Amino acid sequence: MTGPLGWLLTAEVHVAGSPVLVREIVGNVFGLASALFGLRRLVWAWPVGMVGNALLFTVFLGGAFATPQAHDLYGQAGRQVFFFAVSLYGWWRWARTRRLGTATGGAAVAPRWATGRERLGLLAAAVVGTALAYPVLGALGSWGPLPDAWILTGSLLATYGMARGWVDFWLIWIAVDAVGVPLLLRGGFYPSAAMYLVYGAFCVWGLASWWRTSRATRPAAPIPSTYSEAVA
Repeated sequence: MTGPLGWLLTAEVHVAGSPVLVREIVGNVFGLASALFGLRRLVWAWPVGMVGNALLFTVFLGGAFATPQAHDLYGQAGRQVFFFAVSLYGWWRWARTRRLGTATGGAAVAPRWATGRERLGLLAAAVVGTALAYPVLGALGSWGPLPDAWILTGSLLATYGMARGWVDFWLIWIAVDAVGVPLLLRGGFYPSAAMYLVYGAFCVWGLASWWRTSRATRPAAPIPSTYSEAVA
């Protein structure tokens, strides 16, 4: 294949003597741009992230696409597919919120903390999802199937939480990054590992930003009209 697309599929650079695909770098740049748009609660976070998902899918599935790494991370590749699907939901939900004008400042979502019931649902999904993904990834021959299973599950839960506008999704991303960095470094995916480190710091910033916004937009308690209401 020739032209710009052919170049993108085959181009490499060398980092510390190791070959690195240009599309891995470009895919992660799109991912970071998506995170920046997400921080600002802009609908563009979703389509931009989907472009990055498509590129990174080709990076982690080395059996079908030419990659210089010696390991296939099927969980990492699979999560790009799920990301794409969940992003369609997030794109629809944020666009709808923006169109209805239910978020302040023209944003596409109004941040809030998940309820206790919603957090229990996230915890149950994290345990069940990781337990189900682990043997599947192991059978496929994925390198590091257990951490890969958590990265896959946690990433999907974080993306879903972002679509719902839950502040908690930043905490899930931090937990994903903490596992992802060592796995990617051992696998030789250096740009992705470096981007995970950037994501980790970025998630702390995003958590603080969404937390402040959720406090600012929280409805104030009504002023009691009588003494009995005040002491009730």
